[in-house]
Amino acid sequence: MQPRWVLGGVALVAACGGPPSPASPSVDTGRALYDRYCALCHGARGVGYSADHATQLKNRTFLATATDELLRVAIERGRPGTPMSAFGKGRGGPLGPAEVDAVIAYVRSLGDGQAIDVHFRQVDGNPDRGLALFRERCAGCHGGRGQGKTAVSLENPTFLATASDGFIRYAIEHGRPGTPMPAFGASLTGQQLDDLTAAIRRWARPVELGGAARAVRPKVGPLVIHPSGPHPKFSRRDDRYVPADQVRDALKAGARMVLLDARPLSDFLEGHIPGAQPAPFHDDLDALAAALPRDGTWIVAYCACPHAASGKVVDALRARGFANTAVLDEGIKVWRERGYPILTGP
Repeated sequence: MQPRWVLGGVALVAACGGPPSPASPSVDTGRALYDRYCALCHGARGVGYSADHATQLKNRTFLATATDELLRVAIERGRPGTPMSAFGKGRGGPLGPAEVDAVIAYVRSLGDGQAIDVHFRQVDGNPDRGLALFRERCAGCHGGRGQGKTAVSLENPTFLATASDGFIRYAIEHGRPGTPMPAFGASLTGQQLDDLTAAIRRWARPVELGGAARAVRPKVGPLVIHPSGPHPKFSRRDDRYVPADQVRDALKAGARMVLLDARPLSDFLEGHIPGAQPAPFHDDLDALAAALPRDGTWIVAYCACPHAASGKVVDALRARGFANTAVLDEGIKVWRERGYPILTGP
């Protein structure tokens, strides 16, 4: 499968690596939006690795080769199956097209404006040889199947639909200076770089990037789950984290509690723990806090980071006087992997 920009024959090199033009959306607006929605994971000014190994966005080799389409799709549609949420309004997120453009303008402002033409480079590699090399050199960070570990998921279909072969090969050859991603250009031959690129490309799967999904605001039920049930007896690690097993067992036992999904609404719509209420980390929580019970009912927040977004919500509630609060220790990804109940849709 080739990236959509190749199939459409659209030259996107001009949209890569350049500084915002005078007609671009306000960089100041973009920075405010970035600070609210992106800095939690990608760090202030795009330094990266603030939560769940989120990438460094200000990196010069990334900004010089990343197209605006790659950035836009990542922001609007996220990376399904990873902690990177969809922030576009069409997916249930908070950002409209103009706001996404402003965030892109701000991210571009973090670089030096240099653009490198890599997107039409011909890569002729052997994916079988590349896979063996990937397992030897890359799996420790990116996972044996490219699913991501301490580095980004390379087999993500949305990523592969917008990343050109040249973009991938350049990242392998030149690395991401100042991050754990090394440059392999000095230790691998040109053919080996091609083989690695071909191995990663083989993970691509069909994905539709055109059009916008219809985001439906959920109609949620009562805040308190099992309002007549007993209070659970959670044992918090570091006075903060409660194991997923304890929460699952308490739900099965009909215990009284509140579950808050701290991820953007787009993630909530994709799948959430039954009975949970959407409480996005970037929202003002005053209205929610006013509706929460103050009788000692346990309130457990969760996210996919697995602690950053949910931790921000818990800290906000504790600042408002809610003591019986906790973060779901392993996050919803592990919850799902263990086969615990999940509801999808609004």
